[in-house]
Amino acid sequence: MQGYARVSTGEQTLESQRRALRAAGCVTVAEETASGSGPSRPVLTALLDRLNAGDTLVVVRLDRLGRSLLHLLETISGLNERGAHFRSLGDPIDTASPQGRFTLQILGAMAEFERALIRERTMSGLAAARAEGRTGGNPGLVLGDRAMLLQLRLARSDAFLDRLGRSAGE
Repeated sequence: MQGYARVSTGEQTLESQRRALRAAGCVTVAEETASGSGPSRPVLTALLDRLNAGDTLVVVRLDRLGRSLLHLLETISGLNERGAHFRSLGDPIDTASPQGRFTLQILGAMAEFERALIRERTMSGLAAARAEGRTGGNPGLVLGDRAMLLQLRLARSDAFLDRLGRSAGE
């Protein structure tokens, strides 16, 4: 079993998670300090890449693994596709058991329902705005403001150069 422990800031400690994961039988514990909402978690990414069929990823609580319910489900689904399992010590989820898989399926259905509701509300809001004569988007871009278009072009160019610079080492 492989453990994963995460805290959001350097002021927090990993000790309680480390103890719980070791007590649960984790041979190794990958530790990371990273915001749960941020997309960049290199320690988790490396750990997920190392897991093989039959391995189990263990966390203390679900919120230590996923940024959102959708991210959590995608991560666990990726593990399942490779034949690896997932276990949360504080939640009734252990994908090696039928009950754990059932709980995960319920969470997946709830996430899908939530996405559908958000989509429905968004479409309803856009329709109401159109009925009132309002259109979405950046007003400067919609009107074709030259200064705004130039600003956007420069921002995109800067972002491209930043990505290129970061990947140059690769």
